[in-house]
This record gives sequence, C-alpha cells and structure tokens, in this order.
Amino acid sequence: MISTKDLIFAGGLIHFSILSASVCVPFVLDWKSELSSLRPFLRRLFWIYGVFIILVIVGFGVVSVRNAAFLAAGGPLARDFCVLVAVFWAFRLFIQCFVFDIRELNFPRWVRTGYHMLTAAFVTMTAIYGAAALRLYF
Repeated sequence: MISTKDLIFAGGLIHFSILSASVCVPFVLDWKSELSSLRPFLRRLFWIYGVFIILVIVGFGVVSVRNAAFLAAGGPLARDFCVLVAVFWAFRLFIQCFVFDIRELNFPRWVRTGYHMLTAAFVTMTAIYGAAALRLYF
C-alpha cells in the first residue's frame, strides 16, 4: 500500500504538470482575439482570474511537495488542507464533465487528447487528496 506521504508528494508533483497545460490555454483558445471584443476591464479581469487560479495550483503543489510528511502525519490543518484540495479538484472535475463541451470547438486531436489527460489528472487529484483526507480522519 502506498503511504499517505507518498500520495501527497505525488499529488504535489501532479499540480505542477497541470500547470503546463494551464500555460497553453491562452494560446490554444486564442484568448487574444477571443477576448478582444470585451471591454478592457473585463478582459483584464479574465486574465487576473486565470493568474489567481494558477497561483492556487502552485500553492497546492508547493505545500504538498514541501510538507508531505507533515500533511501525512495528520492533525486538523493537514486534514483540512487535504479536504480543501480534494473539494477543489472535485469541483473542477464536475466542471470538466458537465459544463465544458469541447465538441463545440474544432480542436485538433492533440488538444482533445490533452483535454482528456486533464480530466484523468482531475480524477487522480480528487482521489489522492480524498483518500489522504479519509486516512487522516480514520
């Protein structure tokens, strides 16, 4: 059985791999031209939201990698962090499956493959942090 520490550490690394996809999103979705019709305030707001999401993912990754042993040891903060990350990725998985519909866009195969890889990553992250939270509670 894989230790909780190893699960959390692996989850931290997966956060960084998800960031590589995040960097591609503005280019793949052509944000520059797609957002050009928005007022400047809304265009900036859209970019700022993107930056904040990236910062949250970086934070989850850094905390997980640097503090895997502390998080695996348990305690209220460790449990709450794992629950927070599991809920974050569960909601992101829900959005991926029930809100976004990539069929409306004519993406090349490599983009659709990346989309499905992200879906698998969201399932994995929900499972890793959900399992860690459950192990820490029981």
